[in-house]
Amino acid sequence: MACVLEAPLRMSVLSEVTASSRHYVDRLFDLDPQKVLQGVIDMKNAVIGNNKQKANLIVLGAVPRLLYLLQQETSSTELRTECAVVLGSLAMGTENNVKSLLDCHIIPALLQGLLSPDLKFIEACLRCLRTIFISPVTPEDLLYTDATVISHLMALLSRSRYTQEYICQIFSHCCKVRMQALKCFSVLAFENPQVSMTLVNVLVDGELLPQIFVKMLQRDKPIEMQLTSAKCLTSMCRAGAIRTDDSCIVLKTLPCLVRMCSKERLLEERVEGAETLAYLIETDVELQRIASITDHLIVMLADYFKYPSSVSAITDIKRLDHDLKHAHELRQAAFKLYASLGANDEDIRKKIIETENMMDRIVNGLSESSIKVRLAAVRCLHSLSRSVQQLRTSFQDHAVWKPLMKVLQNAPNEVLVVASSTLCNLLLEFSPSKEPILESGAIELLCSLTQSENLALRVNGIWALMNVAFQAEQKIKSDILRGLSTEQLFQLLSDSDVNVLMKTLGLLRNLLSTRPHIDHIMSTHGKQIMQAVTLILEGEHNIEVKEQTLCILANIADGTTAKELIMTNDDILQKIKYYMSHSNVKLQLAAMFCISNLIWNGEEGSQERQDKLRDMGIVDILHKLSQSSDPNLCDKAKTALQQYLA
Repeated sequence: MACVLEAPLRMSVLSEVTASSRHYVDRLFDLDPQKVLQGVIDMKNAVIGNNKQKANLIVLGAVPRLLYLLQQETSSTELRTECAVVLGSLAMGTENNVKSLLDCHIIPALLQGLLSPDLKFIEACLRCLRTIFISPVTPEDLLYTDATVISHLMALLSRSRYTQEYICQIFSHCCKVRMQALKCFSVLAFENPQVSMTLVNVLVDGELLPQIFVKMLQRDKPIEMQLTSAKCLTSMCRAGAIRTDDSCIVLKTLPCLVRMCSKERLLEERVEGAETLAYLIETDVELQRIASITDHLIVMLADYFKYPSSVSAITDIKRLDHDLKHAHELRQAAFKLYASLGANDEDIRKKIIETENMMDRIVNGLSESSIKVRLAAVRCLHSLSRSVQQLRTSFQDHAVWKPLMKVLQNAPNEVLVVASSTLCNLLLEFSPSKEPILESGAIELLCSLTQSENLALRVNGIWALMNVAFQAEQKIKSDILRGLSTEQLFQLLSDSDVNVLMKTLGLLRNLLSTRPHIDHIMSTHGKQIMQAVTLILEGEHNIEVKEQTLCILANIADGTTAKELIMTNDDILQKIKYYMSHSNVKLQLAAMFCISNLIWNGEEGSQERQDKLRDMGIVDILHKLSQSSDPNLCDKAKTALQQYLA
């Protein structure tokens, strides 16, 4: 009896399930769009975690209808999104489910959906594509059937956290050592920490992606593969996904890129190798040192400047054309790599400068027609200008300031930013170039930079002026104040960027040094400077800004006549008193300097100043500070009290 009943029982259960599933499919054909939408939502809820329900719906023809609704422009965005979600859920079932979806040409439909402006719909399509592509039954070639797909996916990367995650997973599973995918990875990871952190943990056939890249660096692999893998690892390292001291960087990636710079490689490979290596080591001192002693790299790069070879040596016109085409790129790459190599280490800078005709090459590079070569040459010069020794010798011998000043006269902002940074170094007090640069009209140029809308140029302009003002003669200080104008000085002191504000305060502090200069400047600009100081001390500024402002007041207090501008300003005196009792020791010390300069014995009017400050309660504060646990503060307070006892 049981044997007879077994088959009909199974059939009846199956027919019941199929019947209930048909109800979901039938609703997809309703004429009311709202009912269709509700039908798709109910279907979505029914298939979650239910593989049998998924299989039934596929058998009953749900997939073609869902794809039709997904592709119809008349469908609402919400309906299209829900269709993509259901299809993604169906793909999460068995491998047979995925095969059925592929047979219905789901991939072209989903790729078409990525052209939609709606982010939620795009994410749903990508999630479904991800699920399909990670299935072993999906041919990877389906991603590469249309040449525009890869570039469009890359354009979608930055749309959201989810688009990044899904696209990275799609690429990683369609990789299988294919150059096209490898190139995608190098672009995806470039300056993108989020993508890099995703890629570093991706497993392909049980192996981490970075390990696969390292295998591709081996010498027996095609050069293009070695280079592109090195670029991937470089981007992941710079994005913080791989440590700079990781063996895959130090022992594999860096040596591979140095190999790419050798004479044996094609010119275009040498360019790409040098530029990638420059990017890899740009911010890491140890990598710079390792690269500088690998395969005589510094000398090897000198060869980059020898193209095109002399015409007489080339009989092949095609070869000459090829050399000419790559000559600019080679010089640009060499300058970039030299800039990275010399960014921090004095010994490396010395080796670079001692390389044959190096300073002449930089000087020539500054006046090249190619803007990219000019920018790279300025970067190289900037890197080398960090050396005190070279500023005093090589830079002076070759008068590099002349072509640099020419570059500053008329250049795009990206060149101006690096060139003005270099000028800041050439205007340091010990630089022999400082005087001829000032004679060539630098102050006017720098004052104009402080008015730039570009933040970096404003910072560099004021920074350079600060360097110019350091221990300068009164005429130069007057030229700076005249060139800036009081209005512009106020503009800079109210700049929203703290770097601009700090450098402007540094400039004021350098201008207000040595008594005759302090008195002269305060006699002409005193009212405005005191007003600016008041505004800053009252404003919401950080400790460093307020400390620098109090130091300016201390300088003013050191003047002979200038100190009266403080003594006659009760508001300022109250502020100094307030900062003497501040919780921050730096501000207390700066305020103490002001008081010490005001009460110092033996100077005209010192007794009257001491009396006024005693009446304000300053002596009581000094007694308290003389018991301070901070030794500096304690000493300064005791020294100040001695002025009252003398």
